[in-house]
Order: sequence, then structure tokens, then C-alpha cells
Amino acid sequence: MTTRRATPLAGQPARKSARRNSPAASGPLGEDRSPIPLYHRLYVILRERIVNGTYRVGETLPTEAELTETYGVSRITAKRALDELAGEGLAVRVRGRGTTVTRSGALRSGGGPIAAGIDGLLANLSLIGHGTSVEMQSFDYVTPPPDVIDALDLPAGALVQCAVRVRHLDGSPFSRSTSYVVESIGRTFTEEELTEQPLIELLARAGVELARVQQTITATVADHESSRHLDVSVGSPLLKLLRVFYDADDRAVDYVEMLYRPDRFEYRMTLSRGANNRFHMDPVEAGKA
Repeated sequence: MTTRRATPLAGQPARKSARRNSPAASGPLGEDRSPIPLYHRLYVILRERIVNGTYRVGETLPTEAELTETYGVSRITAKRALDELAGEGLAVRVRGRGTTVTRSGALRSGGGPIAAGIDGLLANLSLIGHGTSVEMQSFDYVTPPPDVIDALDLPAGALVQCAVRVRHLDGSPFSRSTSYVVESIGRTFTEEELTEQPLIELLARAGVELARVQQTITATVADHESSRHLDVSVGSPLLKLLRVFYDADDRAVDYVEMLYRPDRFEYRMTLSRGANNRFHMDPVEAGKA
């Protein structure tokens, strides 16, 4: 007789294991009773890590057994999530060798850019900066991921100032941002100043005249790291904004990835017809109390 091991259901804790206290463990994906299938939530988390460069070209993804252990899902769920990645061309699965990230997968990015009205956007960013409190998670000078190097048009091995911040509104977290500022500009302000002042204002103080912003808006789900900082369950939906800021000479100076809780943040756009009979966008960002 074959013995079948029960799979954790929504609202039930995952089985105990020797790796339960491992830093890599993310906890069960079914804790928030989401209607989204477990395999799809696991697939989205892995896909996001491929797209953002956490898993590089040629790197082997966690095995079905490791995913089962880490996320408290069944082997069938883990297998289906990996099969979805392979079916999309993000990875290739070879028996005995595991699941490997493909070059096309590592180069994948979500959505196209939206040309935001620069004046209104900067004003709103400054307003949000002054109306919230900041918790600095990390601050250092690092070699950024390949997609950031490409976006900022930097040579291989170049350093950038990398800061990870969690913003709070009325005592609760609503966003987590990771900013990459080119080194020459980043050296003009300190970690303490970035905690106390909006980055937009520090860039202006450094003499940077921002002329345009390239922006991508998409959706993602919370992984272990973002779920902890934003106080949501693993697999919960998040709004993701990617922005590249350009100066008056059209040089990229800052790359920012922002994750927002959709229950505490909204992004609204007003389209107005101009004298040239073309519509112009006036974005409005708002944190919800």
C-alpha cells in the first residue's frame, strides 16, 4: 500500500522539517486563503526572481524537493510551477540536471514604459516623502544587477549607491523601495540624509536637473523578504513600479524599484488634452491611511 502525505491546506500550518528555521524558508503559500492556485503563486515568485536577476543565466533553480520544503507545498505543486516556467521559455528542465534559467528568461522584463508628466510626478514624490516615515533596511555601494547596469548605461563592475527603504504611513508599512543611484551623485549625500529627506530633493541638491522619467507599472506577488517588510502574507498581490530618472543631458542617474501594498496605495492618472490636441498625463500617487 502506498502512503500519501497530506499537503497543507489554506489556513493550516505546513509540516515541520529540519529546515524550518532556515533563512531561505518562506513559509506556506496557503496561509492567506487566496483563491489563486498555489502552483501559480509559486510560479510568480520564481518568475519574479528570474526577471529581477536574483537567478542569473545558467543558474539552477531550487529543486522540487527544496521548493516543497521551503514553501510547504506538495511535490506536484512545485513540479507544476517549474513546468510553467519552462513552458514560458524562462527556464529549461533536464532530467538529472534540474531546472536552469535561460538567457531569454533572464532578459525578460514586464510591460512597456509610461511617459509620466515630470513636474507633477516630482511634486507628488516630494509630497509622499515628507508625509511618511522611513525605515532604512540597507545602504551600501555595490555592483548592481545586469538589468540595472543596462538601464543606467554603466560599464561592467561600476558601483552604485544601493538603498533599501520601507516607508510607513500612520505607523504601518505601505511601500518598499530599492534605489540605485550612480556613484558620483550618491556620494553627495549620506545614509542619514536619505532617511530624513526625499531622494528627489537630494538629487536636486546635488545639481541634477531631472528632465524625464521612464516608468513601468506591473503587478507581482510578495516573496519572503517583501512580505516581512510590508506585513502581508507570502504570495499576496503587490503593485510594482520601476522608474529610471534621466537628467537634462538625458543621462540615466537613478533606477528605483518600488513595491506597494495595494490596500494602502493607489496610482491615478489624469489625461488632459493639450493645445496640440494630444493628451498629456498628470500622475497622482496617494498613500491610504
